[in-house]
Amino acid sequence: MGVIIFLVVAALMVAGGFLISFFWATNDGQFDDTYTPAVRILFDEEKPVENHIES
Repeated sequence: MGVIIFLVVAALMVAGGFLISFFWATNDGQFDDTYTPAVRILFDEEKPVENHIES
C-alpha cells in the first residue's frame, strides 16, 4: 500500500513539474510565432557572398 501512495505522489510531482514548465514556456514567449515554422521550408536561404580573387 505504501508503494502505491509513493507512486501517486511521484506522478503528481512529475505532472506538476511539466505543468510549471509549460506555463513558464508560455509566459516566456516560446509559442508566440505560429506562422513561420509552417512555411519555413518555402523560404530561400541566402547564400554567402564568395570573393574570388583572380590572379
